[in-house]
Amino acid sequence: MNAQGLCDALRASRGFAHKRDISSVMRQLAPTLPANIAIGDDCAAIADSSSTDGGHLLFAIEGFVDDFVERMPWFAGYCGVMVNVSDIYAMGGRPLAVVDALWSAGGEAAAPLLEGLAEASRRYGVPIVGGHSNYKSARGQLAVAIVGRARKLLTSFDARPGDALLMAIDLRGAWQEPYPYWNCSTNAPAERLRADLEVLPSLAEDGLCDAAKDISMAGALGTALMLLECSKVGARIDVDAIPRPDSLDANDEAALLRWLVSFPSYGFVLSVRPQHVDAVLERFRAREIACAVVGEVRAQPQVTLSHRGGDALLWDIAAEAFITAGEGSGR
Repeated sequence: MNAQGLCDALRASRGFAHKRDISSVMRQLAPTLPANIAIGDDCAAIADSSSTDGGHLLFAIEGFVDDFVERMPWFAGYCGVMVNVSDIYAMGGRPLAVVDALWSAGGEAAAPLLEGLAEASRRYGVPIVGGHSNYKSARGQLAVAIVGRARKLLTSFDARPGDALLMAIDLRGAWQEPYPYWNCSTNAPAERLRADLEVLPSLAEDGLCDAAKDISMAGALGTALMLLECSKVGARIDVDAIPRPDSLDANDEAALLRWLVSFPSYGFVLSVRPQHVDAVLERFRAREIACAVVGEVRAQPQVTLSHRGGDALLWDIAAEAFITAGEGSGR
């Protein structure tokens, strides 16, 4: 599979399709959106006027597709906390608390969901403080919301031409079969999980990074595309530079595609000013987290992939919105 074939496969992936739904929702809600709230970040960031040191309150929510909840209820519950925590840290914040909403066909069916939620709450040190439950549903459903706080924001709107595009992924994990989830969380020491995530707010507060996003179900490249679109810029990304497990056969294109559309439990895309790149790389290396420069941010709003010596256009942001509602959305 050459660069063009890889671009075609990514555009046809389930993760890309799910993210495309966002633009339709944004178009319908645009008339009611507050002018001072940026849409496209991992969390809503609300200026904290009650605090003496400024900062922002962060608010996010995640919902889970029904087949995932039904087939892997414990892991779905665990992910309810885990992915929300990642969203908070991706914006330079620290989580405060979560609430959940679950539906199930009886208490017995809900038990593994609740056990997974509780385990992640303990491991990440984030309390569950309320929610909604319904034991009389025909099928299992789950949504989890989180609140956090950031002293200094990392956003999806501050990537600039000339920045280096970095990806940081914890490779100390394994596939959560049969899904494209790279699980480096459930078997890791809880103290390490928390310390690894602390890298993100430390980068923001030390002035080493302004723009970041956690790698979501759109995979590493879909997440990079979302960040770049919000910043109204583009990039050339070297696919072969993206951190990947040693066990992944470089000649196995199916395995590569699975990795590129996977959701890692610890994975971030960062846009970093050139003078700060070495310091950022060292912060992740100190935590034994793989981090590499994978591309350069460009002014032209197109995302091009380089793979096996060839280049191909993944997305022309100027011609077609990916997650935004088009011109004028976001900040």
